[in-house]
Amino acid sequence: MYQKISILMIEDEKSICDFISKTLNSHQYKVNAAHNGKDGLTMITSSLPDLVLLDLGLPDMDGLEVIKKTREWSSLPIIVISARTQEKEKVAALDAGADDYITKPFGTFELLARIRTAIRHNNRLTDDTMNNNRPYSAGGLVIDFEKRIVSLEGEEIHFTRVEYKIVSLLAKNSGKVMTYDTLINEVWGPYADDNNRILRVNMANIRRKIEKNPGEPKYIFTELGVGYRMLEDETLSI
Repeated sequence: MYQKISILMIEDEKSICDFISKTLNSHQYKVNAAHNGKDGLTMITSSLPDLVLLDLGLPDMDGLEVIKKTREWSSLPIIVISARTQEKEKVAALDAGADDYITKPFGTFELLARIRTAIRHNNRLTDDTMNNNRPYSAGGLVIDFEKRIVSLEGEEIHFTRVEYKIVSLLAKNSGKVMTYDTLINEVWGPYADDNNRILRVNMANIRRKIEKNPGEPKYIFTELGVGYRMLEDETLSI
């Protein structure tokens, strides 16, 4: 089953939230919403959206701060949706790290086009740094990064968004040890608790889904006190 693209909307106006959510849901996007900057930042690290739609005029902080804090650790696409129309406001948002800027009011088709463009651009950047998103394949485990589908011996495995993020990071660095700190920072960001318990819990769930015997793993190995290493991609040796 194809995993829907996840969009987080950080917007305090309920009417706009409802309108955008309805529009995006009808086009097969998964939408979550936060109504202030603090909750938005928390949801960025917890739900790991594929794209953020951000209003600058939030009740607890300026949207520019959300952009700056997110850019400290993540390159996920951020599209600003704001009533601020002055050129200096747009420049400030783009300089802070926003990928695009749409002024209110806006049309549905324009919004959808901007979202598609931002996601395509981000995918190209990811492709360039991650071996062109070539599928991972080893020992019957296959990960199609473009479709976000994981299968084992031809049977699809259903992961949560966080579990998939962990597995894909390990697969794209297969054969190499990824430290606990690196994984935590990549998945949850620098503001995550540095206690690796949440990583261990997710890893236990992952192993239950892909390992015949989680106590004697075939695909993901633990390097005690250091991190995890994934079975090397068979296609790398071809």
